[in-house]
Amino acid sequence: MTEAPTPSKAPLNAPWRATVLTLFPDMFPGPLGVSLAGRALTAGLWTLEARDIRASATDKHRSVDDTPAGGGPGMVLRADVLAAAIDAAAIAPDRPRLLMSPRGRPLTQALVQDLAAGPGPLIICGRFEGIDQRVIEARELIEVSIGDYVLSGGEIAALALIDACVRLLPGVMGKLESGTDESFSDGLLEYPQYTRPQLFEGRPIPDILLSGDHAKVAAWRRAAAEELTRARRPDLWASRSEERHEQNGTGQKTPKNTTDG
Repeated sequence: MTEAPTPSKAPLNAPWRATVLTLFPDMFPGPLGVSLAGRALTAGLWTLEARDIRASATDKHRSVDDTPAGGGPGMVLRADVLAAAIDAAAIAPDRPRLLMSPRGRPLTQALVQDLAAGPGPLIICGRFEGIDQRVIEARELIEVSIGDYVLSGGEIAALALIDACVRLLPGVMGKLESGTDESFSDGLLEYPQYTRPQLFEGRPIPDILLSGDHAKVAAWRRAAAEELTRARRPDLWASRSEERHEQNGTGQKTPKNTTDG
C-alpha cells in the first residue's frame, strides 16, 4: 500500500480544497453545506468540487464498470475510465490522492490534522466491488478507511473525512481549543461534558467542575479521559503507553503503572 506523503503547507491565504471524484456528484455538499462547514464554505475558507467519473467514459452508454477478471459477483470500476477522470481533475502534484476503501489505512485524528494542514486532497469514491488495482498503482492512490465495515460507496466516507478536516481549518471553529481539546487529540478519548441544569433527574454535575479551581478541573478531566480510554479503547491506551516508553529519555522502558489495567 502506498504510504501517505506528508502534505505540504497550503500557501498563505489559499483556501483548503477538496476535489471529489464520484458517480453521484449530487451527494455533495450534502451535510457539508450546513452548520460550521457550510458557513465556512460560503465564506470561502475552503472549496469543494464534485466531479462526475462518468464524464470520462468514452462509449455511447457512458460505461464506467465491467465484470471482474477471474469471475465473481458484482462489477469493478474500469482503470482507464477512472484514470482519465483523475487526470482530468488536473490537481497540483502536492495534493494527496486518496481512495476511500475499507482495506485502507485508518483515518485517525493525526492523519486528519496532516490533511487539514495541507492544500487539500483529491478523494476518489469507489462503487460496486471496488476499482481496478492497476489504477491504484498507476496513479499512486492512498487508500483510507473510516472503519471496519463496508458501505455502498465511498461518498459517505469522503463526507466524514472532509468534515473532520474542515473543522480544523483556521477560522472555522469559534475557539481554537474546540479543535484540540477533544477525543484523540492527545491519544485519549474526551472527558465527560456537563452543562445546565446543575441537577438532572437526580444526577448532579460533579462538584469539582463548579469549584472554579482550574488546575483541579484540568486534573479531573485528564483522569476521566484516561479512565475512559483504558476502559473503552485499550488499543489506544496501549499505543499511548508504547509511545511514552519510546520517549523516555533514559532509553529504558518506563515501569508500567499497576493501575493501567
